[in-house]
Amino acid sequence: MQGGSTGIGYGLKYQARCISDVKADTDHTSFLAGTLSLKEENEVHLLRLSSGGTELICEGLFSHPNEIWDLASCPFDQRIFSTVFSSGETYGAAVWQIPELYGQLSSPQLESVASLDGHTCKIRCVLWWPTGRHDKLVSVDEQNLFLWSLDTSKKTAQVQSQESAGMLHYLTGGAWDPHDSNSISLTCDSSVQFWDLRTMKKTNSIEHAHVRNVDYDMKKRYTLVTAEDESGIHIWDLRNLKFPVADLPGHPHWTWTVKCNPVYEGLILSAGTDSAVNLWLASSLGRNDSASDSLAAPPTRRIEPLLNSYNDYEDSVYGLAWSSREPWIFASLSYDGRCGLWREQKMSDFGFLVHRQKICVVEGPRGGHFNQERRVISCLTLFIEQWKTLRHVSAINDLDVKA
Repeated sequence: MQGGSTGIGYGLKYQARCISDVKADTDHTSFLAGTLSLKEENEVHLLRLSSGGTELICEGLFSHPNEIWDLASCPFDQRIFSTVFSSGETYGAAVWQIPELYGQLSSPQLESVASLDGHTCKIRCVLWWPTGRHDKLVSVDEQNLFLWSLDTSKKTAQVQSQESAGMLHYLTGGAWDPHDSNSISLTCDSSVQFWDLRTMKKTNSIEHAHVRNVDYDMKKRYTLVTAEDESGIHIWDLRNLKFPVADLPGHPHWTWTVKCNPVYEGLILSAGTDSAVNLWLASSLGRNDSASDSLAAPPTRRIEPLLNSYNDYEDSVYGLAWSSREPWIFASLSYDGRCGLWREQKMSDFGFLVHRQKICVVEGPRGGHFNQERRVISCLTLFIEQWKTLRHVSAINDLDVKA
């Protein structure tokens, strides 16, 4: 690990690959992690950062009947989450609820909200719309896409529609567009498919892409990030899928997962089978949001914006999750059950929490100031560009900008 960041460790009892930010918990920095043991009873750990920020505490430990291959927290209810699980031969998916008084129970058990039955193929993931309250869920198996209507109060889930991706396509995962509740992307063995949930039809695709994972930029519409087997990380403008607008080197071996920061545009985490987590900044690309500029842009620009690398692991890292509550904190999970919580000091200490339409003042090495009225990411980019020469950085957050 390079300088400028601090880490807190926590060990799960068994192997694991799934971790999720508890976005709906606005009072704590919380994560859910699930284990992957074939022979033992599996567990779901509710982890919270202590009030002093020095410990990662297990606030709840819950039994789970099978291996957990996918775990996602409900974005509007902190006690609800979904899992995809396997008994070794069969796969299933369900929505669970943490009991309300779990801290006072001697052996708290998860409450079943709904079972997502109906799949006949290997289930890959369950998707929640990340932006807010939504009564729909999406589940994906190797060949089919299911749209569910979920009622958490009545503890029911009904299939609203279902569609096959075709016999020639082998679905592996997906992501829900945070800017459009009707659009999702699905990863296949050799492409990325884009679907409209209103019609349950494919609308577009990225062909000849061996993608492991995808994620949308939460702050910049039409931006998709893909993790690919051999070609690293690609950044796409969804209005023109002929070429990626940029690529990042990724990892020496497979780049397994990518996660976009929930607040800072262009800030990307990646993890892979090289036992490392990398933090990238790609915000200097595509600052102009106009479609015409995007279409006229050169095909691909290779850049080297590696901000930090975390190499304190001994096994492949499959799980990554940014904290929605504190966006300079993220959690990572390696296959041997080691969970790391990282606080990027360069982000928290140097005033990256600059609100939109505020003034960011950066003092240079000779006392000069760069005074720019910009969006949040412009302040972040300006800081990175002066990374090696700045002696002092300050952010004026309380100064209103007159129209």
